[in-house]
Amino acid sequence: MVLPNILITGTPGVGKTTLGKELACRSGLKYINVGDVAREGALYNGYDDEYECPILDEEKVVDELENQMAEGGVIVDYHGCDFFPERWFHVVFVLRTDNSILYKRLETRGYNEKKLGENIECEIFQVLYEEAMLSYKEDIVHQLPSNTPEELEDNINQILRWIEQWVKSHSP
Repeated sequence: MVLPNILITGTPGVGKTTLGKELACRSGLKYINVGDVAREGALYNGYDDEYECPILDEEKVVDELENQMAEGGVIVDYHGCDFFPERWFHVVFVLRTDNSILYKRLETRGYNEKKLGENIECEIFQVLYEEAMLSYKEDIVHQLPSNTPEELEDNINQILRWIEQWVKSHSP
């Protein structure tokens, strides 16, 4: 059976990991958190003191994931998307969260003021949605609200229906 590859992206704190893991549990697709893959494989090329985080080596990440993506049936979770090959994904979901909710989520993560402010700005200006729209065919990019547990459940159900339809239309 042919299975789709799904990208879940959005500003840090919008709920990508929660959605991705739960979706993988319910769909049987494989879940990949790019941050975890980078950490495990030390796929970095330096450290950003200003943002207090390692700098991702995007080429190494793409090389690391290439075979798994070719097999299909993968849910990828990452806050950036412009460096992934367009051919990898059949659908892209950009999660969006209200700023007041997002601020609280990032604050509890201990983000410094600069990092917190820039992530909120990133959400306000729809930076990741724009990035997704420029990186993939517009008809495969979808925004989903991610503010409440009810919206999480709606998103899971909507994506599960999408997977079911995709599999039906791509089966011999």
